Formats: sequence, structure tokens, C-alpha cells
Amino acid sequence: MPASLTPKTPQERELAYYEDLYSGFAQRHFSKAAVAAFRGYLAARILARTAPRRDARVLSLGCGIGDTELLIAPHVGEMVGVDLSPKAVAQAAADASRAGISNARFCAGDWRTALAAHGRFDLVLGIFFLHHLSDAELAAAPAQLLAVLRPGGVVYALEPSAYRLAGLVGKLLVPHLMKRYQTEDERQLRAASTASLFTRAGFAARTEWFDFVSTPLAGLKPSWRSGYSAARFLDHALVRVPLLRGLSANFELIATAPAAAAPTCAGTV
Repeated sequence: MPASLTPKTPQERELAYYEDLYSGFAQRHFSKAAVAAFRGYLAARILARTAPRRDARVLSLGCGIGDTELLIAPHVGEMVGVDLSPKAVAQAAADASRAGISNARFCAGDWRTALAAHGRFDLVLGIFFLHHLSDAELAAAPAQLLAVLRPGGVVYALEPSAYRLAGLVGKLLVPHLMKRYQTEDERQLRAASTASLFTRAGFAARTEWFDFVSTPLAGLKPSWRSGYSAARFLDHALVRVPLLRGLSANFELIATAPAAAAPTCAGTV
């Protein structure tokens, strides 16, 4: 690529990376058995953790090709997915049409623009999304998300942990593969400090450890469904071990917006 056309800003680099990723590789990779099993597990877990109503409006930031979003859409009122990559959004829309899912729509563009364009939501998803943001963007995000949530609405995020043992092992054993799935602007996050950003913005926030090996294994061996299932079973045990769970690969953030204030009564009886 000529130097004059080389992406300069983080957003330009992200867009160039994902337009290339969604030119065929991601679609083939995400359709494989272990990755599909991970997405099915994740969709079920999101529904269990957030308990959206049947008429809930859901916004997914960084939705990619919508493979998780299309699993959740039949359980809610409306799904809106936003992604920087037009190619990803086009694939998501085509898959929704092919599956006969009429309550999901996908839009290409910057997520902050989307927040102002689609009304208010009961649930906002960020599946491996927040770690793409700069420190300043991440600090500002909780207040921005709170502004588009209905009272009692929920933010669910799944993010890579800064202390992930799998990342260290991956960099040592398969460094080229790790680079295939990451841009130079991505980083890992600390669970506690990420939750505290949401708490300071007014959310009731908590984190849970998600896995050690199952999700990384799905990326490394995407066709090995039985291996993923065994790793997922192992992860259920590992994330409960106090001395080990801090080395988990990924963590969940569940942040709940304040409920509407109770009405006050005027006058006296």
C-alpha cells in the first residue's frame, strides 16, 4: 500500500483490518463447529445473565457479522447491530434475511454516531468491543451508554483480561496466529478498573471470570467441537478456583443502569 494511503488513525487501521478480515476469512472461520459452539454458548449465557424481556430493544456495538446477535434476536423485540466494517454489516444483513429473522437490522459506522441515531435500549452488548477503545474513549463510554439505556437497562461486555495466561502462552507458541486475530491498537483490560468506570458513572457493575482455554481453543482449532466442549467443561471448574481465576482469558462485565425514581406524592392525607 502506498505510504499516502496507509491508515493513520486507530479507526482507519481498524477499518482496514476488518474490511480485509471480513472479505472471506472471517465468514469461513466463524462457520466452523467450535466457533459456532462458542457463539451458541455465549448467546445463551448473555440471555441468562441479562434476562431481557421479550419486547426488549438490544444494541450490539462492534457486531461483526452478527453471528451472536442473530442467535439472541428471536428472544427479544428488536436487535440493532453496529459495526465499523461495511463488509461485516452486509454479511450480517444477508444472514438475517436468509434465516428469516425480521427483527434484526445492521448498520455500518462509528458506534458513537449510532448511539444518537437509534433511540433508547434495554440492553447494550459489547462482545470484545471495549478493549478496542483508547483510555479516554473507555473512560467516557459508561456515561455515553447510560444516556441511551432505559431505566434499569443493562450493559453486557465480554473482554480479554490483562492477566490472561492464554495470551502469554499464545504469544510464546503461536505469535503469528495471535497477530492474525488482533490489530495493533487492541489491548487487554483489567476487570476491576473497567467495572469501576461504570460504577462511577452510576451503574451497579460486577464482573465474572469467563474462561481459560475454551474460547482461545475455538480460535486456534475452529473445527474441533469436541475439544471446545471438553475445554468449556474444564473452564467451569477453573474459574471457580480462587488462586487461579485471576489468570482467566476473558471476563464478563454486567452493568445495570439505575431504575426510574419512584414517584413522589404531593400534599398530605
